[in-house]
Amino acid sequence: MYTIEELQKIVSTEVDLRSKELLKNQPVELYDPISYSLDMGGKRLRPVLVLLAYNMFAEAIERALPAAIGIEVFHNFTLLHDDIMDKADVRRNRPTVHKKFSENAAILSGDAMAFQSYRYFLEERSEALPEVLEVFSKTALEVCEGQQYDMDFEQRMDVTEAEYLEMIRLKTAVLLACSLKVGALIANAPATIANQLYDFGINLGLAFQLQDDLLDTFGDQAVFGKQIGGDILANKKTFLLINTLEKASEKDKALLVDWIEKTDFDPKEKISAVTELYQSVGVKNMAEEKVNDFFNRAILILDELKVQDVVKQPLRDLAHKMLTRKH
Repeated sequence: MYTIEELQKIVSTEVDLRSKELLKNQPVELYDPISYSLDMGGKRLRPVLVLLAYNMFAEAIERALPAAIGIEVFHNFTLLHDDIMDKADVRRNRPTVHKKFSENAAILSGDAMAFQSYRYFLEERSEALPEVLEVFSKTALEVCEGQQYDMDFEQRMDVTEAEYLEMIRLKTAVLLACSLKVGALIANAPATIANQLYDFGINLGLAFQLQDDLLDTFGDQAVFGKQIGGDILANKKTFLLINTLEKASEKDKALLVDWIEKTDFDPKEKISAVTELYQSVGVKNMAEEKVNDFFNRAILILDELKVQDVVKQPLRDLAHKMLTRKH
């Protein structure tokens, strides 16, 4: 069994290699933004999940490495386009791709990344490839559906918590779940276990995104790697905002709506004022309880998985690491 740290090192080495290979292609103006995006680092969480799931049933993880890289490239493509839509300036403490290059370059290079991810999947022609590509293609479409819901929510003030959770299930959780299922499928794991790992990933992904919401408002920017309060400035309908709108007094709700509708404001003042409203309602504690709820559901699924505890331990360790992260 590989450790999480060993798998992270393997993934990082492979991503670096693939990034350098892409720069050999022409026109370099298309591939330079892709290489820049991949070189920005990150937790490499999704490819590690692919390899972790594979390693639960087989040792030769190089068989799962192309799919792991494919998922990582696809994930970075979604971040690249998300940053354009969110008008984000910073990603992982570096200028976003559209700021470093141009918006048009980021759009086109992002498109190329989406197609390149499929080419990586096709490198390992295992018997499971049709099912792997079916799971990945369905997931890719669901991620787009989640992003559309996120965009739709920008125009609404009546978004419910249930709608929000479904949006983040699609936008974030399904790709984590897909990573685990893909790894298991390539290793020829039983379908029941592959599906359980998928469900584990959904619950872990929901906890992960809710934790991300908390860090965006209450985290340390130097550690988090993105601007603190970015969701507040963009009026994102997060768990925090939705529940504050629902539970605040009429006076505080009116104040929050006023901040949402303002077009001319000092960013620091808005972040401070809205954060104070969040704290007055107690939504930080509510979000933390919801994180723990989904995390515990994920661990319950893992406990029920019919494989040896020693085989499940790396995945359990990673889940705990995700829950206690600061970035």
